[in-house]
Amino acid sequence: MRHVISILMANEAGALVRVAGLFSQRGFNIETLNVGPTEDPTMSRLTLVTEGTENVIEQINRQLLKLVDVIDVLDMTGDEHLESELALIKVRRDTADQSLEALSRGYETTLISEEDGLALLRFLGSGDELNRFIGALESAGLLVELARSGAVTMTPGASVLRYRRADVLAVAGQG
Repeated sequence: MRHVISILMANEAGALVRVAGLFSQRGFNIETLNVGPTEDPTMSRLTLVTEGTENVIEQINRQLLKLVDVIDVLDMTGDEHLESELALIKVRRDTADQSLEALSRGYETTLISEEDGLALLRFLGSGDELNRFIGALESAGLLVELARSGAVTMTPGASVLRYRRADVLAVAGQG
């Protein structure tokens, strides 16, 4: 089963390596991984997508919480959450052919540049939408190059990953 896991961790050198190492040691593949700073520069939010049974993912989540840099872990798979992915997509552009416009309808795409008979598109949407769009571009023979961000997620409403300034200072060795 596909699992989307959001991890709040100290923004420290080596933190990402320790999280990825935990998955590697257990023989689990990380399908996508996205990490960046949060509203607090001492913390990063890591979102990863992996496959596994409920029991295995629960065990991994418990192991993640034992890592010194990890502040909180939330498996968003069973909860209501919003998921988005960014992609840059280079496609063949034939001005006599309107198939790119037709294929792009219904997707949130923006034309960023056109050069040398190629168009560079920015896509924003869910991973499933992106997979469908990529499939349509491949079927039409238009796809040239693809770079995707991986999933970023957040729950709507008041639910947040837990953190307190004291937790962050303790993890960062400042408290």
